Amino acid sequence: MKDKNVAGILALFFGWLGIHRFYLGQIGLGILYMFFFWVSWIIALIDAIAFFAMDKVEFDEKYNREMFHQRQNRYDKRTQDRRERWEQRQQRRETPRQRPQAPPVRQRQRSAPPPKRRHNPFKSSGLEKYREYDYEGAIEDFEKALEINPKDIAVHFNLACSFSLMENAERAFYHLDKAVSYGFNDVQKIKEHDALAFLRIQDQFELFEQNNFQLTPQLEAPKENLLDAIPNNTSNDLLEQLQRLGELKEKGLLTEEEFTVQKKKLLG
Repeated sequence: MKDKNVAGILALFFGWLGIHRFYLGQIGLGILYMFFFWVSWIIALIDAIAFFAMDKVEFDEKYNREMFHQRQNRYDKRTQDRRERWEQRQQRRETPRQRPQAPPVRQRQRSAPPPKRRHNPFKSSGLEKYREYDYEGAIEDFEKALEINPKDIAVHFNLACSFSLMENAERAFYHLDKAVSYGFNDVQKIKEHDALAFLRIQDQFELFEQNNFQLTPQLEAPKENLLDAIPNNTSNDLLEQLQRLGELKEKGLLTEEEFTVQKKKLLG
């Protein structure tokens, strides 16, 4: 592999003999420099300045062509591989996953088969969007996943991480509280997970930690009293109260689980 600085030094000191051209593999040009040495020293001086000023990539492309093309081919191959992997991920995301059919139940079977875990496609799509830094899309899918399984510990924890990354501390505390109440006990992960860094710098985190990562009355938003936002003069109008409750859900002030609880209270 030829070096531009070596070529420049050879041109500067031995350029009148064409040594730098022999070094670069230009034999004919080197012989020509030797025959006209009384003039070639001026050209060699210009060559030396040009070599020192030349960009390394430009020098490699001109004088290290084989190595330059090999490196370019490796770069092109890596770029192509990354593109293929990206296209495969896009194809997997766009192709709906087929739910396996349950085997037929035999009539003579004495014991009932164990209950099957309900497939939750929104949990998987939410994780993919989370890994691709689409936190708003991930939150949307995770909340849909909770409609299928409101007590999914992993979904609540992932929602806490997503809301923390979106700097929504109130929602992040709420879902982290839910995850812990449903059985999440990896305390070290809560203290060290990068996605929860925003949550840990909040003033109320110390109180949250002292309460075993559970919301206290001081931290918990008054979500159970959200119906108080409905004017008193409409308390007898059940339809209007339900519409108001739906508006609170659409604004993100109520989760699907909370909406269901409040709706049952109205209808009860």
